[in-house]
Amino acid sequence: MVVAFEGFRDEELFLPRGILERRGASVTVLSDRTGTAVGRLGGTCEVRDLIGTARAADYAAVVFVGGPGIRAYALRPDCLALAREAADGAKIVAAICAAGAILAHAGVLRGRRATCYPTEGEVLRKAGASYTGQALEVDKNVITADGPQASSRFGAAVADAVVRHRRSVPVRG
Repeated sequence: MVVAFEGFRDEELFLPRGILERRGASVTVLSDRTGTAVGRLGGTCEVRDLIGTARAADYAAVVFVGGPGIRAYALRPDCLALAREAADGAKIVAAICAAGAILAHAGVLRGRRATCYPTEGEVLRKAGASYTGQALEVDKNVITADGPQASSRFGAAVADAVVRHRRSVPVRG
């Protein structure tokens, strides 16, 4: 899960992360710095890994968390590269709230149904997405949600997709 080091939206990290962990997923939090990241509402989480060193191939899903701080990440080359790498590798790619702009700028949403915080809707449209304004959209391996009120549904959708993805990956041996 990718968060802004300052100003991530607390419920958009903590609720989906809790759902994923309860379903057996190991969750890594990435940001542009290591240390204690602080949410808009004062929640904290430890960041041990940097966005720029992450490889989508190492994860079942890449999830971008919204909040006011994420807007500064919308055009970061490392965020865009991670989103593209995940999409190109047929991984689950997800974004909630304003983080949908990252997927839009990365070209991941072209031709897809998607949603985000309403202030970013035009960004999605300009990137070729079919912006719906719904609380949650799942279009193949791309999952988007519109904001904090959708955090639990978003987390459940990502967890469901990860489980389906794991089942569809051929096992060698």
